[in-house]
Amino acid sequence: MKEAVYIGANPSSEPDLAELLHRVALGDHQAFAALYDRVAGSVLGVARAVLRDRAQSEEVAQEVLVEVWRTAPRYRPDRGTPANWILTLAHRRAVDRVRSVEAAAARERRAALLDRLPEFDEVTEEVEARLEREQVRRCLRTLTQVQREAVTLAYYRGLTYREVADVLTLPLGTVKTRLRDGLIRLRDCLGVGT
Repeated sequence: MKEAVYIGANPSSEPDLAELLHRVALGDHQAFAALYDRVAGSVLGVARAVLRDRAQSEEVAQEVLVEVWRTAPRYRPDRGTPANWILTLAHRRAVDRVRSVEAAAARERRAALLDRLPEFDEVTEEVEARLEREQVRRCLRTLTQVQREAVTLAYYRGLTYREVADVLTLPLGTVKTRLRDGLIRLRDCLGVGT
């Protein structure tokens, strides 16, 4: 069996990741710098494998390493190695970024679709208006001649009750009664308020 060949410093003189992570949890900046140097490449590699975008991968790697600094006290050795913990953080953060980007793109697509839709359905609006006009005409035909004259002058020509009385040469009280009776019949015919 061949003996392992190490390039650089003697591996026994370097603290292992668990020791570095423990010191980082205590707020040791030098330990964090050493940890950073040891895992930054792997964290970036995991992010690149998920994101496929260099700029976003670098952002995610930076976020993960800041998270390692902040959450190092939460590391539990019984749940895995420090490298696995850190790389799991990297993978989760990269997947979250992908989901966030996809959700933003989906929102933009929905917004673009909404911009292209008319605010209302013109055909439906026109059909409804035409049907309402026809129903009003039909109901006007159910009024007596004197009621129809009073309603037409007041509501279609815009005359006041006094002006309607003058045009029809009738007392004001009679005009008000005809209008009231005509409007009640229209309301009943149109089904308004029922």
